[in-house]
Amino acid sequence: MFSLRPGMAFHLIGIGGAGLSALAIVLHEAGYRVSGCDRASSPFTEALRALGIPVHIGHDPAHVGEAEVLVRSSAVPADHPEVRAAEAQGRPVVKREAVIGTLMADRWGIAIAGSHGKTTTTAMIAWIAMAAGRDPTFIVGGLIHGLNRNARAGREDLFIVEADEYDRMFLGLRPRIAVVTTIEHDHPDCYPTPEAFFEAFQAFAEQVPPEGLLVICHADPEARRLADLLERQGRRVIRYGWGPPARWWARPLAVDRFALFREGREAGVLSLSIPGHHHGLNALAALAVAEAVGIPLETAREALSRFPGTARRFEVKGEVRGVRVIDDYAHHPGEIRATLQAARACYPGRSLWVVFQPHTYSRTRALLGEFAAAFEDADHVLLLPIYAARETDTLGVRSEDILQRMSHSDARCVPDFEAAVDFLRRHVRPGDVVLTLGAGDVYRVGEHLLEALKVSEEE
Repeated sequence: MFSLRPGMAFHLIGIGGAGLSALAIVLHEAGYRVSGCDRASSPFTEALRALGIPVHIGHDPAHVGEAEVLVRSSAVPADHPEVRAAEAQGRPVVKREAVIGTLMADRWGIAIAGSHGKTTTTAMIAWIAMAAGRDPTFIVGGLIHGLNRNARAGREDLFIVEADEYDRMFLGLRPRIAVVTTIEHDHPDCYPTPEAFFEAFQAFAEQVPPEGLLVICHADPEARRLADLLERQGRRVIRYGWGPPARWWARPLAVDRFALFREGREAGVLSLSIPGHHHGLNALAALAVAEAVGIPLETAREALSRFPGTARRFEVKGEVRGVRVIDDYAHHPGEIRATLQAARACYPGRSLWVVFQPHTYSRTRALLGEFAAAFEDADHVLLLPIYAARETDTLGVRSEDILQRMSHSDARCVPDFEAAVDFLRRHVRPGDVVLTLGAGDVYRVGEHLLEALKVSEEE
């Protein structure tokens, strides 16, 4: 492994992704030397360059340079040329959790995990801490609107991090406070069964020291099972949800307003600027953590009322000719259902169009039936080809397999972005809402549609 020392040089392979770009910012702002590379430019790489961090596009052993530690993303194979060059020179090659875990050592670590909601919940906690005048370090898997960043290095010992379950990243963390938002089977390439997935979350939770705190969603069945198990171990657990026995719970009043209760007593109204009952649950988790680190309830609640959300989470991209385009990272059936329910509540009576890009072959195959049933709240559905991400097409699964299992009255597959934009341009009408859903680059469809509608408007 390695030990940190002032001015140490790090080289990050895959620096253009959400996870490593955030780590790069924290290392840079903490005074370490940072460089990185990725196969293509992205908004993250451009933001890093603006900070003065050298970013190479493409891969070359020469990029290793004087780096003392190489950090590789989970998508980078062990035989990567830069990895092999570093190993040949005896330099440690680690994944991000090793660096984050080392940075968190002896600090007040807060780690937020869950199949869904972890990015928004992490961002909410960071936002509350900043609003309360605290100076935290945070690492979030998405850009926080209003702060225009996904990470920062603070001066106090509060360290807030999104704990990703993929590739068992979260098992490299040792937080004093851990949040579990949901446990719904995902990443079948890492966790072949739902029980294997649950066991990983159990291992994550059990890394919290005995004097630490676990904040767990009582509204989620598998998270509730984990809370029961941990309480039998004598762990300190705070539950949140839609009613007793949760310590923090809420009653929905609208899509973005909730009657708030703490230990069974009314605690006012919680108002959010981002819609969805699932975000109400995320806010409850954030309030529980805020209380645990000494932030007054009124300060936290007022901060949440101004929380502007994160990129790619029900993000309004624009409106042209009365057609509103919204983008969301939803790439799991549970996330799709929650996003569409929020959209239906926000835009009653309006026609909802969904453009969905499945993410990875393994997830698509494992959850075919769940995907097919996830679009009930949409009026029209366009399915794009599967976004491969880190995988190759070895499973023989296609988006057409989802379509064949759907009973939806208006769903179809389209071959590419251009076809999706052309179809939408010809069929959407003023008042319609278009949602682009998926963890890949499906957001480009919405951006191109807005451009096409603008051109049509000017003609």
